[in-house]
Amino acid sequence: MRFLNAGESHGKALVSIIEGLPSNLKIDTQFINYMLELRQGGYGRGGRMKIEKDKIDIFSGVRGGYTTGAPVSFLIWNNDWENWQKIMSTGEDADLESKKVTRARPGHADYAGALKYQQKDIRNVLERASARETASKVAIGSIAMSFLKEFGIQVSFCVTNIGGAQCPEKVLEISDTIFENPLYCPCEKTTKDMIHLIDKAKEEGESLGGIVQVIVKGLPPGVGSYVNYDRKLDSKIAGSLMGVQAIKGVEIGMGFEAGINPGSKVHDEIFFDKKKGVFHGSNNAGGIEGGMSNGEDIIVKAVMKPIPTLYNPLQSIDIYSGEAYEAAIERSDICAVPAAAVVAGSVVAWEIANSFMEKFAGDSMEEIKNSFENWQGIIKSFTGGSHE
Repeated sequence: MRFLNAGESHGKALVSIIEGLPSNLKIDTQFINYMLELRQGGYGRGGRMKIEKDKIDIFSGVRGGYTTGAPVSFLIWNNDWENWQKIMSTGEDADLESKKVTRARPGHADYAGALKYQQKDIRNVLERASARETASKVAIGSIAMSFLKEFGIQVSFCVTNIGGAQCPEKVLEISDTIFENPLYCPCEKTTKDMIHLIDKAKEEGESLGGIVQVIVKGLPPGVGSYVNYDRKLDSKIAGSLMGVQAIKGVEIGMGFEAGINPGSKVHDEIFFDKKKGVFHGSNNAGGIEGGMSNGEDIIVKAVMKPIPTLYNPLQSIDIYSGEAYEAAIERSDICAVPAAAVVAGSVVAWEIANSFMEKFAGDSMEEIKNSFENWQGIIKSFTGGSHE
């Protein structure tokens, strides 16, 4: 499966095309819109979230609520387009001066993007580099989640750290009620600390980053492959997460702690029980060994840096003159870590679904389910069964 998306932050709409979805998959637009709403939520968001009410508008590849096997295309309209039509017009009549940006923001794509694409107006860079693009990824990932649910595979996500306020215990379960929390955090005490830090950052013209976690339950062993780097499940997940705006690091399982512990404290012992089958005594590998799922929960963390737009701006330059100025200010959030959790869950779901399709390939849901059920039987008979 593959997808492409296009669109600018203040353009008419975000456009997406998904190719390779099997036929007869139910498309739950209510769930997709719910996920889009979650992406816009969370304490610390800015004024743009009050303007946009994201909803998916499907154009092709779905009939009667089910996929047909053809490419699925959809739009997410930008309500703010009404205020930006003249500025963002694709025609020669566009107003290229009133919202022109020449002062690069440290930490954003502004300077490198303007240089790479030879743009004298940084707006042509920031419009596409904006995290507004992640709305498309959430919609696409929501479809992937619906696909995985058909096979008993559940994807959940949460926030574990904002600005240094860290959940005290490892998060191994994420409740369905997580979104009742204003920061999608499983620890109420930590949430209070996070809110205090966000309020303080707002007063100081600062922004905050944090850490998000994704857990995938129910994925059978054998998804992914060790034979080449681009088929490794962990490689795909890490690459996809690093493709999300502001993500600067990814951990799978124990992650960086594996470098400071001896092997006996890192590797997960393997056991067999006739009722349970094969299982591991721990899950430091985060459910992936050798680029393949091993039957345990997939546990992934990603770190989001603070948003580059500061209301107390850092020093920068004007790309025209080279003169020193304070960086430009675009309307922005103080903290968007909860949104990053939703996006992270979505892109992980997409990569899991994609590798799942490679393993259990088929043109229809019926065909894939037959392949999946056959694999379940193979798993049960492989250990403790006959190999003759």
